[in-house]
Amino acid sequence: MPQDSLLVAALGDIHGRFHRVEAWLDALEQARGRRVDLVLAVGDVEAFRHADDHRRKAAKRAMPAEFAGYADGIRRVKRPLYFIGGNNEDFEALHDLPDGGELAPDVHYLGRAGLRTLGPLRVAYLSGIHAPRFIDQPLKRPTSLDTAKQAGYFRTPEVEQVSALRDVDLLLVHEWPRGIVQKARDERLATARPLPSPWIGNPVTRKLVDTVHPKWVLCGHSHKPFAVALDSHGRTLSRVACLDQAARPDTAVFWLEFEGREAQRAGWGVSGVVSWQVGQRWGLHTLPPLEESDGPGSVPADNGATA
Repeated sequence: MPQDSLLVAALGDIHGRFHRVEAWLDALEQARGRRVDLVLAVGDVEAFRHADDHRRKAAKRAMPAEFAGYADGIRRVKRPLYFIGGNNEDFEALHDLPDGGELAPDVHYLGRAGLRTLGPLRVAYLSGIHAPRFIDQPLKRPTSLDTAKQAGYFRTPEVEQVSALRDVDLLLVHEWPRGIVQKARDERLATARPLPSPWIGNPVTRKLVDTVHPKWVLCGHSHKPFAVALDSHGRTLSRVACLDQAARPDTAVFWLEFEGREAQRAGWGVSGVVSWQVGQRWGLHTLPPLEESDGPGSVPADNGATA
C-alpha cells in the first residue's frame, strides 16, 4: 500500500446516531484491511446534547441524540470526523463558530463556508440549504425556533466565498445540485432504482459545482443515494455522490481511496467491495443493489426541505 494512500469515508445525514456509524466504520476498516484516515459528514449531524431538546424537530426527537457522550468525554470517535451544517443542527452552539471548531475530541465542525486542507486534500464546503427569501438577508443569532431555522440557509457571501475557489478535490454540500437527476435521465443508464424528481436540489449549488469544478461532490439532505458525473465545456469532471441518511450502511456510507490527491477506487457501504476504479465511468450503475425498502412504496423521510 503506498505511503501516501488515504482512505476517506463519507457519511450521510447522521441525525444524532453516532454509535451506529462508528460501528459501520469499524466494519469498513475490517473489510478494507486498513484504517479509515478521515471521516466527512454532509450535514444534519445533530450534535445536540439531549434527545428531547426542544430545538430538534418533532420528527427527529424519537431518534437518538448520542453526541453528549462524546462532548462529555465518556466516548471518543476513533477517527477524525469533519462535518458541515445541514438544516437540522444545534445552530445556537454553531453560531459562534462560523469558521469552524472542535465540538468534542476529533469531532470538527468545518464552518459555514470555505476551504480546509485535510491531509493532501483540498476540501471545500458550503453548509445549509437554499431558501430564496433569506439568501440575501443577514444571518441572525439563533435565539428562537424561527431564527434557528433560518440559520440552516446559506447566504450569498458564503456562496461567493466558495465560488472563488479552484483546484478542489472534494466539495461538501448538504443539498443536491439541481439538474443531476435530469442528467441521469438523459444518459439513459439502466437502473432498477426509481429516479427522484428532476426538480430535486437547488440551482445555486449546481452553479457552484459548474464554477468550481471539484473532482468529487458529496451531498445528503434528500435521504436517497444517487450518483452522476457532471462535466462543463471540457473542464474537470465532477463526480457527484448523494448519500442516504444513517438508516442502513449500504447507502449511507461512501468511501474513497486516494493516492496523493487522486482517487483510485470507491465503494458504497461497509463490505469493502469496489464499485468504481480510476478510468471507469461514474454513474447510477455504481450504486449498491436495490433493496425492497427502497422501492416506490417506501415512506419518504422528513428532510425539512421546505423553506
